[in-house]
Amino acid sequence: MTTMPATSGHSAACCNIPPIVTDAYQAKGTYENVGGFNTYATGPADAEKGILVIMDIFGYFPQTLQGSDILSAYGKDKYRVLIPDWFEGSPADITWFPPTDDDKKRKLGAFFQQNSPPRVAALVPDYVKAASAKYPSIKSWAIVGYCWGGKVATIATSTPDTPFVAAASCHPAMVDPADAPKVKVPFCLLASKDEDSKAVKDFEDGLKVSKHVETFGDQIHGWMAARSDLADERVVSEYRRGYETVLKFFGGCGQ
Repeated sequence: MTTMPATSGHSAACCNIPPIVTDAYQAKGTYENVGGFNTYATGPADAEKGILVIMDIFGYFPQTLQGSDILSAYGKDKYRVLIPDWFEGSPADITWFPPTDDDKKRKLGAFFQQNSPPRVAALVPDYVKAASAKYPSIKSWAIVGYCWGGKVATIATSTPDTPFVAAASCHPAMVDPADAPKVKVPFCLLASKDEDSKAVKDFEDGLKVSKHVETFGDQIHGWMAARSDLADERVVSEYRRGYETVLKFFGGCGQ
């Protein structure tokens, strides 16, 4: 797997990643209504840059909230980070994964049918409009998607009028090389050992924008979000490095 920086290079600013809390993390943000969706919001309300986070199917896990707090605290240009609850209080139960029996498969199948990435991606532009109205200081938006959310992020950045200037897809589900040529903004893809390596490589080759594609070869699908085992020192190290990589990429894209 090759690694390619953004065209303008990585930001020279220090990431200032805070220490990772491995147990009983106390989230720094608040919950508020944005565009009709309950939303976890963190970072300065008067920030000039925003990040929309598309969480994985398991909802507001502490690991995901901590990741958003990390994203919000980057360098001198702090971000306002928003995580809308597209599932309206009914995320997937993490005990369904992996789907080792018919009951789990049925429940996951019903969840994905109700919450398809195209359906949610279609909601994103209006959500960003509402967020921009609520936070008028924000001049540019990036998007970060985890697992299922990685597919949403890919679709949301594939239209000519996408509201985003950069995107990151972390341990993405449903990697489809056919999606890559459609992406319109600089794109960072961080894969785990569990993604299909050929699909990831073909997706990388198909991107026609500035890109950074990297595989974290000893990490599982979900290591930057709900399935991250932050009691494991190696996972903590790669969790931190994943967020550093995303933030440096965004900095190099001017976001």
